[in-house]
Amino acid sequence: MAVAVAPLRLALLIGSTREGRVGSAVGDWFAGVVRERDDVEVEVLDLLDFSFPERFPEEPTAEMCRFAGAIERAEGFVVVTPEYNAGYPAALKQAIDYAYDEWHAKPVGFVSYGLRARGQLAVAALRCVFVELRTVTMRDEVGIDVSGLCGTPAQVSAASAMLDELVWWGLALREAKRLRPYTA
Repeated sequence: MAVAVAPLRLALLIGSTREGRVGSAVGDWFAGVVRERDDVEVEVLDLLDFSFPERFPEEPTAEMCRFAGAIERAEGFVVVTPEYNAGYPAALKQAIDYAYDEWHAKPVGFVSYGLRARGQLAVAALRCVFVELRTVTMRDEVGIDVSGLCGTPAQVSAASAMLDELVWWGLALREAKRLRPYTA
């Protein structure tokens, strides 16, 4: 008899706060792909919905705590990021830094967008950041060239492959942490 497994709690982090950004459309598309699955439940964390301080304060603000709490509750993440000048947005790095232990021992996938390179340089840089946060980054990723369409069959296939990998890691790490709490 198969044991019912609770869906993986996924946080979808939309990492751009620029005027006229494409991130909300890309994030909405990807959230729709996730919602078609029964092994994942998604919470969208759009950085536009948070009022973070301009500088890292001595004491965390309520918004910083709200963000870190959402990161703590999640069992896995997908980061939606543009590529700006061969990197990722400063607002995304600022938000990532508002949590630390909350990221540990969880899987992270990436949906990136940009011209021609489809955000791959941003993802390469983010992988280094997330390794420091003791996460497991997914090999598969979704890259979108903003001069074309979003939601092509190839992109849907890439999203499915990444989510399959992310769910496997997320459930494996959930079970591992149940048997032996993670400590860094």
